Amino acid sequence: MANQKILDQKQKIIDEIADKTKNSSSVILFEYQGLNVEDTNTLRRLLKENDSEFKIYKNTLVKRAFDSLKIDLDEELKGPKAIAFSDDAIAPIKVLYDFSKKHDSLVVKTGLVDGEITEEAKLRELSTIPSREGLLTMLAGGLIGTIKDLAICLDLRAQDLEKEEN
Repeated sequence: MANQKILDQKQKIIDEIADKTKNSSSVILFEYQGLNVEDTNTLRRLLKENDSEFKIYKNTLVKRAFDSLKIDLDEELKGPKAIAFSDDAIAPIKVLYDFSKKHDSLVVKTGLVDGEITEEAKLRELSTIPSREGLLTMLAGGLIGTIKDLAICLDLRAQDLEKEEN
């Protein structure tokens, strides 16, 4: 049987995983086996640039943490997996799918998005959503057209009123 010091260390890791899972908008599980050190470091950097974190834990510790949170992903915790944690629900998904296009070794499996278990197909769909900045740009573009049309209508109405006064 393991001594108390080892059990305490494992419990700290379990608590860390549970805490990160609770405080993240997205928790993505993916297979990374086959990536070399350079690719892994590149992925870590890309995730960090998008306010995400890349961690590798033992599956048994992840399972215990998920069990404590009543999250059932036991089937997905077979074989080596890595986890991406993020406060942004979409950013790590986009990074992982973009990275997987160039690296066949990276395979997104499943995750939690806003506390909901999300299957791979839904994650793939979410990866196609434009970034927040892109969505805001699209919104602004749509509003500009409407405001331009309103300005033209008001100008035409003002011209009609001037003609009626003369």
